[in-house]
Amino acid sequence: MLVISFSKSWDIFSLVKLEFTFKNYTEILKDPGFHCMDYIKNSLIISGISAFISVFVATMGAYAISRFQFPFRFSILLFILASSMFPQISIVGFLFKVMVKLNLINTYPALILPYISWNIPISLWIMTSYLSSIPKDLDKSALLDGCSWFQIFIKIILPVAKPGIISAGLLSFLFSFNEFLFALLLTVDYRARTVPVGIVMFQGLHGELPWGSIMAFTTLSLIPVFLIVIFFQKYIIHGVIRSGLKG
Repeated sequence: MLVISFSKSWDIFSLVKLEFTFKNYTEILKDPGFHCMDYIKNSLIISGISAFISVFVATMGAYAISRFQFPFRFSILLFILASSMFPQISIVGFLFKVMVKLNLINTYPALILPYISWNIPISLWIMTSYLSSIPKDLDKSALLDGCSWFQIFIKIILPVAKPGIISAGLLSFLFSFNEFLFALLLTVDYRARTVPVGIVMFQGLHGELPWGSIMAFTTLSLIPVFLIVIFFQKYIIHGVIRSGLKG
């Protein structure tokens, strides 16, 4: 992919040595018709918001499940997790009708709302496993010091659970960033389209596929994801290992 992004379109399928060029990158960045940066911006905003909300909600739910005794708590957890196993294609028609009625087609909320509902189950599962590994003695000590349950959650649980939160957040972010079906059917132009749909919409003047431009766009879109993974790498590894101890 990286090699092709620096190659001329007519050299890609040749057997001779490829000619190195920056033309594909300058073309997609300078030509307003490609909307390259619009797609990347949309993906980052939609993925970031949906990941933040879904992980925050899932962490609160996981805290309740791991700390409080109430009937059917694990049955509820399994039911929520099972709800995410339905294929997207089975609900996309209904979802499209709802978004049309709400006048949300081709807006950020049209993608953020379904992404949140799709991300919460797996985030809830990860965070429940992680919070279950945190000793309950921390809660008891804080209660004796006069803290409320909300203060315990904000001041104690969230800082301790940072690796698990980052792991769940990254998984949610990657799902939202890479999701294609909802983004294809619920958006109509560059104002809300995300990277996967933007790549599919690439075509040349006469209908040919500009492989060099496509690979250049794909490479550019992966840079922010790559940087996020590198920056949070130590938290991700720790979070996955810790959540698997009691998962």
